[in-house]
Amino acid sequence: MKSIVSVLIACCAVTASAQSRLSVGGYGEVNFSRNYYSDHVSRYSQPEEHKNDPSHGRLDIPHAVIYLGYDFGKGWTLGTEIEFEHGGVGLAYEKEDEEGGEWEQETEKGGEVELEQFWIQKSFTPWANIRVGHIVVPVGLNNAHHEPLNYFTVYRPEGENTILPSTWHQTGISFWGRYGDFRYEAQLVAGLNADQFTNTGWIHKGHKSPTEFDVANKYGVAVRLDNYTVPGLRIGLSGYYGHSIGNTYPAEKDGLSATYNGRVAIGAVDLTYKGHNWIVRGQADYGYLGSADQLKYMYNRKNSKSPFKHSAFVSSNAYAVGLEAGYDILSAISSWQSADSQKLNANGQKLYLFGRYEAYNAYASATKNTHYDYTDVKRMAVGVNYMPVKEIVIKAEYSKRFLKSAYNNEPSLSFSVAYAGFFGH
Repeated sequence: MKSIVSVLIACCAVTASAQSRLSVGGYGEVNFSRNYYSDHVSRYSQPEEHKNDPSHGRLDIPHAVIYLGYDFGKGWTLGTEIEFEHGGVGLAYEKEDEEGGEWEQETEKGGEVELEQFWIQKSFTPWANIRVGHIVVPVGLNNAHHEPLNYFTVYRPEGENTILPSTWHQTGISFWGRYGDFRYEAQLVAGLNADQFTNTGWIHKGHKSPTEFDVANKYGVAVRLDNYTVPGLRIGLSGYYGHSIGNTYPAEKDGLSATYNGRVAIGAVDLTYKGHNWIVRGQADYGYLGSADQLKYMYNRKNSKSPFKHSAFVSSNAYAVGLEAGYDILSAISSWQSADSQKLNANGQKLYLFGRYEAYNAYASATKNTHYDYTDVKRMAVGVNYMPVKEIVIKAEYSKRFLKSAYNNEPSLSFSVAYAGFFGH
């Protein structure tokens, strides 16, 4: 009997040890928007005809993410991130009675399921870590800090989310660490696919591949440096350089993709300040794309079913700048010695009033004398973020896009419930 008890105790100890090495967490959001502008496909090509179109509403789950991590010991760790975008995908077989009982596979809903992170890491010291696998490329504020508690707006900051991949994830190798007041990271990753660039999104879709694998004929380098010298303030610099033309399938030995390289160069600066009941965040991103005028003519134009083709020109330049600030009024009221407000503040509850302004343009320079003026956007947003506990936020926001005078401005009212955190380890 004693031997059985000893075995059970030993098994429980092993299980507890394994559980202590396992990390489980994630983030997600449920959003509702009422958009007081047209959603017609020709609202930009024929703006006058859609000036008085009805408003439209949308319910969405933009991101639902599960983190799983494991500490193997001796400096070896595993990290994964599985993301369900817009509720995932849905396929089903249905018998079509009106078509003689024919069985058809139907697409039930749109969305994506992605493995955004899957890496093995070896940590030698706090200032020297090597990570290999599918990793986040931390270029810009949004990619480095993309969880919903890291921005006030209901949706991710629109400017960066328009021109850059979000969340940008590629397969490669990373060296990172922290020394003193600095955190640094350098990555070598699979290159972007120029065949996925667009006129309204610049390189936003460039990290995606329509094939079962990521094409890696070309490669990219990403770097990031953050400084924490000033208490409460983080200032970050990040950048990316790589070739994108010819990073397609199958590889061409001649033709345009063998002549041009499609250099992509991005520079970004961002900051976050937390102190005196304020949170302030800001970023500025600028990008350059070489040989942009060639992309419309490049990929498999003879094969109409090929996913590698362009229907519009891509700009050689794009930019996004944004600034948001929020003030925690519960902490301010607490200082007035109100018993109720002090109790709210003591429980960790926060209520931020915030404002945001941004300007961005995915088609900042004309290519072949073409213009898409509706990509030149100024946007403002005001609202509140209520945090009943530190892992949950309830958001309400009024926003408005200001377009050039030939187009109709685009106001919206949005709400969100979101969370981010670890459930235990």
